Amino acid sequence: MRAIVSMGLVGLCITLGACESMSRGQKGAVTGAALGSGIGMVAGGSFGQVVGAGLIGGSVGYIAGEVTK
Repeated sequence: MRAIVSMGLVGLCITLGACESMSRGQKGAVTGAALGSGIGMVAGGSFGQVVGAGLIGGSVGYIAGEVTK
């Protein structure tokens, strides 16, 4: 379990590091989608639940990124 979470965090850091030319909203969307999907997978959700969690996380991340300008 710890290895999966650690690998997920490393993947998230690599993804964010490669997104230099993105706006804050876009970076927030990527982060939120990754976190939402990761939480859905760790919780043992079905494929639809994991995708839904990623979509919800992405939209919340985008909104949060745009608000913090």
